[in-house]
This record gives sequence, structure tokens and C-alpha cells, in this order.
Amino acid sequence: MSTPPALQRLNTAPPAALAEQLRACAPIESWVRHLIAARPYPCAESLLAEASDRARRWTPDEVHGALAHHPRIGEKAKGLGAAETAHSAAEQAGVEDPGEWVRANARYEERFGTVFLIRAAGRTQPEMLAELERRLLLSDEDEQKERAEQLRQIALRRLEALLAD
Repeated sequence: MSTPPALQRLNTAPPAALAEQLRACAPIESWVRHLIAARPYPCAESLLAEASDRARRWTPDEVHGALAHHPRIGEKAKGLGAAETAHSAAEQAGVEDPGEWVRANARYEERFGTVFLIRAAGRTQPEMLAELERRLLLSDEDEQKERAEQLRQIALRRLEALLAD
């Protein structure tokens, strides 16, 4: 069985080039370094499983640092690389009323002191707003875990897109 072309490219890419692609999935250096060091991957499933496992080990500080790379829901990505900007635009396709998000984001940021992070891909604006409302009721610790899980989901979806190229 031959290796799919996209996986072959990831397995053989120069480390610096692959690091750039992986940072667009999740800008967490420990995760990027590990995924590069663990190459070659025999199949896409093994890469995704390794990426998911390593993402579950992210520290709260790593997740917090990665949030600096995510625009608020309803805002266009600014100051990001081309790949991150393209991911963000595609993921926020369900945003219908950016003005409503200004208010919602402000409430979340007042409560938790950081940007609201959600895997927006495949969700409608009402679904995302309902999720924000639910999460406003969580403890700080539970919300921290939720943010990490959302970032993991985002990273894996973006990595799947790399494997689909």
C-alpha cells in the first residue's frame, strides 16, 4: 500500500517548512516539535492519533499563548500567516451577525479574561452563541479545559485539511 501524496509530503518536508504548516493548525511549539520528531507516519490515522494525544497534554499556559493567534468570533483574522487566515475565514462561515458577537465576546472576556474559543466549523451562529452562554456558567477550571478541547478540535480539523490536499 502506498503512502498518500499529502502524507508523503508531510513525512518528507524540511522541518522548518512543516513547522510552519503545523503552527497554522496550533501554534504550540511543544506539539509542533513532537509531531515533526515522530515522523514518518505510516498513515494519516497515526498522525491524527499522535496529534490528538499530544494536544491532550497541552498546558494551560500553552493554550493561553495559542489564543493570541485566534481572532474573536465575528472578526476577520489580522496579523496571521496566510494559512491561519484562510483557516479562520473558512471556519467562521457560520457567523451571520458580527455585531451580536461584539456583545457576546465582551461578556465572555469580562468573565474569563481571554478570547472565546470554539470550533466554529460546522456550527451555526445560534449554536455557537448557545455554547457561549453555557460556558459562561462554567467554573474557571472547567472553562480552561473546554478551551483546550476546542483548540484540540480546531488543530485536528486543520491537520485533516492538510492531509486532504
